[in-house]
Parts: sequence; structure tokens; C-alpha cells
Amino acid sequence: MSKVVLITGCSSGLGISLAVHAAQAGHRVYATMRNLSKRGAPDDAAKAARVTVNVSQLDVQDSASVAACVDEVIRAEGQVDVLINNAGAGFVRSTEQASEDDINWVMDVNFMGVVRCTKALIAQFRERRAGHVITISSAGRLVGQLFNEIYCAAKFAVEGYMEAMSSYISPHFGINFTVVEPGGIASDFAANVMNHVEETGGMLDDEYLPILQKYVSGAQERAAGGDIYQTADEVAAIVMECMASDGPPLRTRTSKWGEAFCALKTDLDPDGKKLQQHVVDTFLS
Repeated sequence: MSKVVLITGCSSGLGISLAVHAAQAGHRVYATMRNLSKRGAPDDAAKAARVTVNVSQLDVQDSASVAACVDEVIRAEGQVDVLINNAGAGFVRSTEQASEDDINWVMDVNFMGVVRCTKALIAQFRERRAGHVITISSAGRLVGQLFNEIYCAAKFAVEGYMEAMSSYISPHFGINFTVVEPGGIASDFAANVMNHVEETGGMLDDEYLPILQKYVSGAQERAAGGDIYQTADEVAAIVMECMASDGPPLRTRTSKWGEAFCALKTDLDPDGKKLQQHVVDTFLS
């Protein structure tokens, strides 16, 4: 069945792959981005795939922008069936080195952006007793990682937000929530993270520097080894499977590496459904 799909963060990487895959599956796709001057990449990808993708402006850091885009899509289509929260930004700095402005920015893009977009659609999902919120998170939502504590904190917040809503909104209003947790994606994301480091003073010459250098060197070696990083298309295919499922998971990793890396936290409940039911039974039985 064709669905109306609204996707954030579609100027590059996974966002473009999600838009193209959804269109190829026969859905009516609205690919959004903060800066429409970057629409050339999704337009070109859609043309190459011979599919139709509608490109719209949406800044996840601006509630008015989110509301305007949602209104535009509902006027055109009558409803939205699936929201894919894909917009996000990485951040690599220790807490000591991070400015308060940096911390607020990371939390705003990665957490509040998800909240703004979800809040803009949840009422119409509830009224229709249908809808699916899919949020692209990270293995960093499950396992805290070196120099990523601010980024991981934002992703942990997203996970708690989705997990909590699923415990009462899903069983009572028929709305599904899924958190997708890639281990790593071969895209511009990592490069953008390091560019931000350089733009904000580079690697600082302090006691953290040798640890950071070892971390970055190891990340480069792991990337070259090919075990961690998936293509954006591979991750998008997993998202499409979740979207097509009648009983989608609350959470899912997208690779064998991600499963192994997160196994200490996920082995007893890989898809989150047991915990979801446990919360329901505890508070609503």
C-alpha cells in the first residue's frame, strides 16, 4: 500500500537513499532539508533512479519551519503516514573541551529536532489510529563511546523518548515507533564531524590529544577494514523492511558488527518488544 512518507535530513547520504528507496517502493515521498540550495543531490538521485521525490524545506531546529512543512504535505496529500527522523549531526570533543553552545547545538539537532517533528505529527496519527515514527539513531545510543559523550547523550535521550512513547501510545492508538541503530554509514557524516572539529579549533594540544589521536587512527583503520561501515543503501533497505512490517521492531541494529558491538545490552531483548510489554504490564495491567 502506498504511504505518504516525510523524511528529514535529505541533502546527502542516508537521507537521499531513504527517499529514493521509499519512492522505489511506491510511496509518495517528501524529502526535506534545512537549506534548499542543496536540493541538487536528491533531485539528481531521484532522476537517476527514475522516481519522483518531492523536495521541501524543513529545519528541525525551527518549530515554525517544521509546522509549515507538515501543513504543506497534509494540504497536498491529506495525511502523513510515516515520519522518518533522519536529520542529525555528530560531535567529537571531550566534555572539558566542548563549549556550552556546542552542547546545546548537538542536543537541539539530535534530540529536540526529533521531538519537534514527532510532536508536529503525533496528533493526526492518534486521530487516525495509525502512523509510524522511525528515528535513525546509532549504536552510540546503546554504548557510550570515546569523545562522543555529548552525541551519545543526545542519542540516549532519543531512545528514551521513543521507548517511553511506545509503552502507551502504541497499544492504545496503533502508532508504531522504531529506532534504527546503524554501527556506521559510509557517507559524509564522519567527514562533517571532523570538519566541525577543525572549524572549532581543531584537535586541542592537551592531555586528551594522544587518546583522541589513537581513537581517530583506530576509526580510520576500522573504516579501511570494511567491517563497520555499511552503505547508505544497505541501511535504507533495513528501514524499508521496518516500514513494511505489520509489527515493526521498537529498535533494530542494521549490521552484524552493530549486533556484536551492542550484544551486552541487547541479547535478552534484541527488538525491544519484551521491554515494551514489561513496561505496559508494570504500569497498565
